[in-house]
Amino acid sequence: MLAIRAHRFGGPEVLVLDEVPDPVAGPGQVLIRNHAAGVNPVDTYIRNGAYARLPELPFVPGWDGAGVVEAVGAGVHRFSAGDRVYFSGTSAGRGWGAYAEKVCCAEVNVHPLPEPLSFAQGAAIGVPYATAHRALFHRAHIHAGETVLVHGASGGVGQATVQLARAHGCTVIGTAGTEDGLRFVREQGAHHVVRHGAPAAMDEIRALTGGTGVNVIVEMLANVNLDRDLGLLATFGRVVVVGNRGRIEIDPRQTMGKDSSILGMSLWNATDEELLQLHQEMGPQFAEGVLVPAVGKRFPLAEAAAAHGAVLEAGAKGKVVLEL
Repeated sequence: MLAIRAHRFGGPEVLVLDEVPDPVAGPGQVLIRNHAAGVNPVDTYIRNGAYARLPELPFVPGWDGAGVVEAVGAGVHRFSAGDRVYFSGTSAGRGWGAYAEKVCCAEVNVHPLPEPLSFAQGAAIGVPYATAHRALFHRAHIHAGETVLVHGASGGVGQATVQLARAHGCTVIGTAGTEDGLRFVREQGAHHVVRHGAPAAMDEIRALTGGTGVNVIVEMLANVNLDRDLGLLATFGRVVVVGNRGRIEIDPRQTMGKDSSILGMSLWNATDEELLQLHQEMGPQFAEGVLVPAVGKRFPLAEAAAAHGAVLEAGAKGKVVLEL
């Protein structure tokens, strides 16, 4: 089969199309004929070698995808050949990721793909929606009626956060960097949109809350926004740091008078049981059209290097996907 592999860490040019042996489903595993693979920013950090958890070389990148079950190993009961599925997590730790024509996954990492969704949409679920769900419900513990600010709401995790928060009965404010991005964020369900980086952006957000501040901020770029975020919070407000690309100086005094909290969040700290539960909770919402993954740019498998560039572009909308 064909797969994208990196034989060394480095820039996008290290991603090459290789012929590799087909994987075989072992006990408790599901073999999937892959039709689409999601491209996440974390894929680029791993490719660069700039991540805490690195696979052995050479490796096939990728975590998310969607396709059709080709075979199952002993002990697998939830799936059979021919089932449409999406997955989040492969045997990438042993060098096998999602950028491949076939993938082998533990059964717990495989989920039914609701009929309304395409394979490309299925590939847009895994990391983005699990990250958004965990940030909102496991870390921030949002309540219906609260105001949620999503910084960088036009990206894959951002649009998933907007949809989940709105579906839970929250008032959602989403930021983006372009007019096109703002339109996209509103289409995802945000009640209000604000152009981040605009001189009056912080005042505009405060005004939208009637001056009381926001209850929860889901932050995609903490090294730029965190100090300002603390000034936007309501009493007992929470910032969940989902993304960060450097250091920042903050004034901790801003947290004291409001009893506010800064919460880190890494999807990799979730147990298999937690991940299975959150995907099962979201399943009916995908089937009913409450949650609709937005696919942005699409690339053929051979153009994975270009996809890695696109996923880090400013103003990216929706999920970048490789189609097989």
